[in-house]
Parts: sequence; structure tokens; C-alpha cells
Amino acid sequence: MNADRLLISLDNALRTISGAVHAARPCPQPAQPPAQPLTEDEKRLSGALMRVNHVGEVCAQALYQAQALTARDPGLRERMAQAAREETDHLAWTQQRLDALGSRPSWLNPLWYAGAFGIGLLAGRAGDAVSLGFVVETERQVEQHLAGHLDRLPAADTASRAVVDAMQADERRHADEAQDAGGVPLPAPVRWAMRASAKVMTTVAHRI
Repeated sequence: MNADRLLISLDNALRTISGAVHAARPCPQPAQPPAQPLTEDEKRLSGALMRVNHVGEVCAQALYQAQALTARDPGLRERMAQAAREETDHLAWTQQRLDALGSRPSWLNPLWYAGAFGIGLLAGRAGDAVSLGFVVETERQVEQHLAGHLDRLPAADTASRAVVDAMQADERRHADEAQDAGGVPLPAPVRWAMRASAKVMTTVAHRI
């Protein structure tokens, strides 16, 4: 691995875990302002859901950074780096929503990042086609996860819903691009293990 890329990856990890990230794109805004303020119960629910989404973006940073480090093809490396930059927007947007809701990120973010980085290294070491296939499966699962959150977010929380809508569109595009670039389908046991791991993460991050 190139030493410069390792240093860049380490800097990204520190900024991701510390929350020192900034979006390149403006935070999505709802088409209409909420008809009424959120109740305290609605704030708590939205805060928990956006904390889970924030953890997902912490993991996305780790995955893309690890896969960029291990990519054989320079074009794929740049593709991974570009996706990571777009996921940085998601990370900043979810952080903004947590702040607005009076909520907090997960206390386990360093653990989530380390685990995802390790998984990303494994996927990258398996070869570029497998790494791209891992992106496809990950983003498809995230897209489904965000659809579930749109069903659960309070109707009055139009600000969070606008953020999740924009994130979902980006994740769908990332999956399509990875598939078009040559991503291979992952074996069923791997897909099941990914879903099980995601279930553990989302359940724990909802509270901690």
C-alpha cells in the first residue's frame, strides 16, 4: 500500500470519528416546512433513527477507504474515493440532523469504523470484481434500510425525511455504478452474513 494513501486514510478515520467533516453539497431541505413542531417522543424516535443512519455513514467511510486502499485498478481506486466523498456529505447531513434533534452520535463509532474497515480490506483483497460486488450488495441493503426508515420517521419530521430521501438516491446510484463497472454477485451465505451484521449494528446503534 502507498504510504501517502495510508496517511490520507488515517486522516479520514480521525475526522470521521471526531465528527470534523463538512459536506460539499448543501443539506437537503424539505419542499414544505413541517405543519407542527415535533413532540418530545417524535424527537427521540427521529434522533435514534438518524443515529443509526449516522453509524451507517461512519461504516461507509471505513469501507470505501479500505477498498480504495486495496483496489488494483487506479480507476476503481478513484471511483471508491469519489463515492467516499459523497458519503461524507451523508455523514455531515446526519450529524446536522442529530444536532438539530438534540441527539448524539453512537458512542461506539470507533468500534464501528474499525470493524467496517477490516471488512473493506477483506473485500478489496478478494479482487476488484468482488470488491465492486460488495459495494453493490452493501448499497442495495442500505437502500432497503433507508426505505424502512422513511416508513418509521414521524411525518412531521420533514427535515430528516428530506435527508434520507437524498441519501437513498445516492446509494441507489452507487450500487448501479458498481454493478455497471463489473461487480460480481456475492454468494448467498455472504449476503446473509452481511444482513445479520447490519441487523446487529442497527439494533445496538439505535440505543448506544
